[in-house]
Order: sequence, then C-alpha cells, then structure tokens
Amino acid sequence: MQISKEVKVGLFAAVSIAALYLGFNFLKGIDFLSTTKKYYVLYSNVGGLNVSNPVMVNGFTVGRVSSIKLLQGKRNRVLVELDIDGEIILGDSTVALLDSDLLGSKSIVLEVGSLSHPLASGDTLKARLDKGIEAILKESALPVADNLQATIRKINATLDNFAGSSSTIDSLLRKFNRTPDVINGALYDTRRLIRGIDTKTGKLEMEITSTMDSLKIALGYVNDLTRNLKALEIDATLEKANKALEDVSGALSKVGNNEGTIGKLLNSDSVYNNLNSSLENLDKLLIHFDKNPKHFLGPLGQSSKKIARDRKKQAKTDAP
Repeated sequence: MQISKEVKVGLFAAVSIAALYLGFNFLKGIDFLSTTKKYYVLYSNVGGLNVSNPVMVNGFTVGRVSSIKLLQGKRNRVLVELDIDGEIILGDSTVALLDSDLLGSKSIVLEVGSLSHPLASGDTLKARLDKGIEAILKESALPVADNLQATIRKINATLDNFAGSSSTIDSLLRKFNRTPDVINGALYDTRRLIRGIDTKTGKLEMEITSTMDSLKIALGYVNDLTRNLKALEIDATLEKANKALEDVSGALSKVGNNEGTIGKLLNSDSVYNNLNSSLENLDKLLIHFDKNPKHFLGPLGQSSKKIARDRKKQAKTDAP
C-alpha cells in the first residue's frame, strides 16, 4: 500500500509537535519517565512565583511548581501545586519556604525536618514566606537612618560652633595670609646662606688644591730619598755590620773560654791574686817612700841595714 505525501507530512508534523512538547517540558524539569508525588501549599502572597520554578532541598532540585491557582473564596490566597520526586519522603513538619535570590528568581525551599509522620501524595505542606530584599533593605535602613539623623545633629552642632568661632577663624586666616611673606623671607635668608656656603666651599677647594700640590712636592722628595737610600747599598752595609758583630761575638766567646790574655786575666784567680799582691806591695812602697824619702833620694841611697834600723825605730814610735 502506498502512503500519500499528505499522510507523511501529517505524521511528521505530529511527531515534531510531540517531540517539541516533550523537550519543552523536559527543559522545564518534567520527567515523564519517573514517578512524582503531588503536594500543595497555601500562600498569602507568592511574590512573582511562576509555574516550573524549582523546588529544592538543601540546594538540590527535587521537583517543580506544576500549577498556581488564586482562591478568591478564601481571601484571595494562592494555592501552589508541587510535583516532587517519588523517592523523596516528606514529614508533617516539612515547611515550604518561598525564597528569592538577589536577581529576583523565585524558588520553593523545603525544610524537611522530622520524618516520624510521613505525608502522602496530595497532602498540604506548611507555608512560610521568606523576607524579600525590600524588607531586608528596610530593616537595614532603619538603623542607618537613625545614625544619619544623629550625624546630622552633630554636624549642625559643629557648624554652630564654627559660627561662634568666626573671629578666631578670621584671625587664623590673617595669619595664613602673612605666612607667604614669612616663607619668602626665610627663602631669602636661605639663599644668602647658600651663597656664603658656596663662597666658603670655593675657598676650601682652593686650599685643598694648594695642599695637594704641596703634598705632591713632598711625595717627590720622599721618592728622591728612597732612591738615595737604594743608592747607599743598605744590604751590603748591613752585611758588614753583621760580620763585625759576629767577630765581636767570637772575641767575647774566647774571653769567656779563657783563651787569650784578656780571657786568662779575667777568668784566672792566680793572676788576680798576684795582681792584688803586687798592688799591696806597691802601696807599702809608696807609704815608705812618703815617710822616708831619704832612703831613696839621699846621695847614693842608704844601705839596707840602715833602712832596717830606721824602720824598727819607727815601729817603736808608732806603737802605743
């Protein structure tokens, strides 16, 4: 059997519409392959909540808003139908909190609580409205407004004080007007001081230059003296001095070792004793010569016997 083009086009359009419907609902969070449970929440104000807005538990999406109805017979309260994943168990203490983020997007956050008394599909959850951004701003603005009023009062008091101190302010302004003149005078004194410092610096520079020239001359003299000292052959002179010291040291060593006349004279006791005896005899001779010069200076001198008799008489005279 041959299928006509009209039938093919109709089947294609039906399949496309079905795929579009399923895809659109899938994007809205509807899963046709999983089982869901329906719960209801009654709000006094939904604040812009729409169908397909998410239902979350601890930030995890567990369902969506399936429908929203206005109940005029119940003081215009709003009935919200929720499609929740069939695996999620809710208790009678569960609260459906209508929440909104900073951008105004609405969602329902479930605070599960105790599961001792689970709810069945079709039961109603407890409703609670979260404070909106406007309410939060109003609550935050109240203390700010109070602080602002207190600040304005303080500013007014300060301005009153300024008004009472106008004369003082005028005096301060006059002093400020005189300040540039004082600063200019200080700058003039500073410039003059700097010019004096420059003059002294120039003189000091000239003196330093003169001193450096003198120092160069002195260094030239030192160089000449160094060259003259080199010309004296100091090394050879020191070598001769060392040799002379060695000769003196050898001579002293011989004296200490009783070598030579001086060594024997200094170290021999017999020589010392003989010399001492000779000096004593010489002393006696000089004393005798002093007392009896005629024994030595008389004509041809005197005999030894005569000298002996005179010495005995002298000895008796000197005896006590």
